[in-house]
Amino acid sequence: MSGKRRLQLGISVGALLLSARLPLAAQVSSSHHVAQPAGQSAGAPTSQSPAVAISSPSPIGDTTALAKEAQGWLIDLVRTNTTNPPGNEQAIAKYLAHVLEKEGIQSELLDLSPGRSALVARLRSSALADPSKALLLVAHMDVVGIDRSKWTVDPFAAVIKDGYLYGRGSIDDKGMLAANLAAFIALKRSNARLNRDVIFLATADEEQGGDASIKILISKYWDKFAAGYALNEGGEVFMKNGRVQYVAVQASEKVAMNVMVVARGPSGHASRPTKDNAVVHLAAAVEKIGGYSAPVHFTTIVRRYFEQLAAIEPDELAKWMRVLDSEDRGEHAQKMVSEASSLWNSMMRDTVAPTMLSAGVRNNVIPAEARANLNIRLLPGNTIDVLLAALTKLVNDPQIKFELQPDAGLAAPPSSLESDFYATISKVATVQFNNAPVLPFQSTGATDSSQLRLHNVQAYGLVPFPLTEEDYLRVHGDDERLPVASFTKGVDVLARIVAEFAASK
Repeated sequence: MSGKRRLQLGISVGALLLSARLPLAAQVSSSHHVAQPAGQSAGAPTSQSPAVAISSPSPIGDTTALAKEAQGWLIDLVRTNTTNPPGNEQAIAKYLAHVLEKEGIQSELLDLSPGRSALVARLRSSALADPSKALLLVAHMDVVGIDRSKWTVDPFAAVIKDGYLYGRGSIDDKGMLAANLAAFIALKRSNARLNRDVIFLATADEEQGGDASIKILISKYWDKFAAGYALNEGGEVFMKNGRVQYVAVQASEKVAMNVMVVARGPSGHASRPTKDNAVVHLAAAVEKIGGYSAPVHFTTIVRRYFEQLAAIEPDELAKWMRVLDSEDRGEHAQKMVSEASSLWNSMMRDTVAPTMLSAGVRNNVIPAEARANLNIRLLPGNTIDVLLAALTKLVNDPQIKFELQPDAGLAAPPSSLESDFYATISKVATVQFNNAPVLPFQSTGATDSSQLRLHNVQAYGLVPFPLTEEDYLRVHGDDERLPVASFTKGVDVLARIVAEFAASK
């Protein structure tokens, strides 16, 4: 991912190497004892890290009881079915309002469409709000659909077994929603003096981006949650062999859109096949598109990601990462890195994934039309016209047309890697995860942060739970699950990030 952001904590090299190899259980148990003693030097930051001094002890104390409460909230959230469509997010919004009310925190439902509402609450630093300084904690309440036959447990029962909490949305994004709620409540309970407003926002319709999406929410209610900074999903804490390898903080994301491939031809009786069969032409086109690789292009964040990731990858792979952009060995290096990870492949180029097929009205009728949906993820700055021109040339079939679908995503500028908030996230994550490197990240998936960035918000993504590759592959898939120990750790980390940035020293 992009560079190692190691804070020099005045400890020996031997101790650093030992702590970096602590298993997750040890990281969790040590998470409540990370505040630096007053007067101890933090040392000099690396050249790639903004200079941020280690603060006095956090107002957030031991979070063990808080994490247990948050686990209960998460169970309730998972058990509330908010599959989108239709969403039904208002049910969760009302639940969150009740939890906040018990803490003496007022909240407001922001109605978007029948049964669909967002929720906002605010901890004030002063009587007069300053949106440019405010911190927004955002997570969405809706989840994607499921195929119940492929799940080994009820996807909406929040079953806990073998150390995991199973359920649709446990990672995407109800785990983050519960952790945000915990951080928000912890700050309220601490009675800390705030240096900026902290806003809790639970959004609807993130997965579909329709009439209850954050775009509509901003257009109707922006004054309710306008902020200078935001923390959302999109980043990751990557764990392998029982320890955190790196922390990836999302500062940019690819642009999502859908294109319909349409094949047309004469309809007729299936007993008299013709060469103009629309299904055959569509199948041939999809096969060509499935094998297509767009040209590699490195954004600034992706270039930094690989430069810094090379420092912790095995030597054989690292050597190729270091020459990805070179003239003589770049093409081979790009091939090697692309084949090593579908994530890395997608970070370097526009991608096209056929996702849905439709054709026909009866088994014995040759249809006049056949369609396939292409889910496209563009690199920021690239245009759909260039990609569609390449696909049209590749398919080379006059019976095939490409139709851009409504509600395409918009490219947003990246968030700054030099902001105080990015520095705070990096500092806290480095300490909490035993000196694991913190890397800037361009996510391949879309989040609500893109719309926030278009409104001048320095938005960053960090799902704070240490997760393995297998865990990540279950998101939007079958048997989505969140390790309970990782959730406990993530609640603690998120609460400390928020307190470090928002509480006056």
